[in-house]
Amino acid sequence: MSALTSSYGTNAGKVWQALNTNGELTEEKLQTMTTLRHDELYIAIGWLARENKILQETKSYRLGESNLIQTIGKYAGMIWRALDIWGEISLENLTRLSRLSEKDCLEALGWLAREGKLDASQNQEQSPVYRLA
Repeated sequence: MSALTSSYGTNAGKVWQALNTNGELTEEKLQTMTTLRHDELYIAIGWLARENKILQETKSYRLGESNLIQTIGKYAGMIWRALDIWGEISLENLTRLSRLSEKDCLEALGWLAREGKLDASQNQEQSPVYRLA
C-alpha cells in the first residue's frame, strides 16, 4: 500500500471524528472541520461507507448504518473493472471511461482502498494515478 493510499484511512478517521464529536454535518461543514480537500473528503466517505459507518441524509452526513453501500459498492465494481482493464489510470480518465461523476469515482476509490484493492501514486503533474493493488 502506498503512502498516498494509507493516508485515505487517516482522512476517514478525521471524518469519523468530526461526525462523532459534532453529530450530523453538511458536506461543507465537514470539509471545513476536517480541513480536507473535496477529493480527500469523498474518498474518506467511500472508505467509511465500506465500513458501514456513515449515513447520508439529503445534504448532510452522520454516523450510523450506511445507506450508501449499494450505490458506492456498485460504482466500486465499475471502477475495479476499469482498473483491471486499463491498469494505471488518472481520475480524469476514470470519470470519462466509467461515465460517473468525479464525486462518485472518488467515493468508489475510497471503497476500494478500504478493501485493500487500490494503490495510488502521483504522476508528473502531481495528480494521483490509480491501479489495483
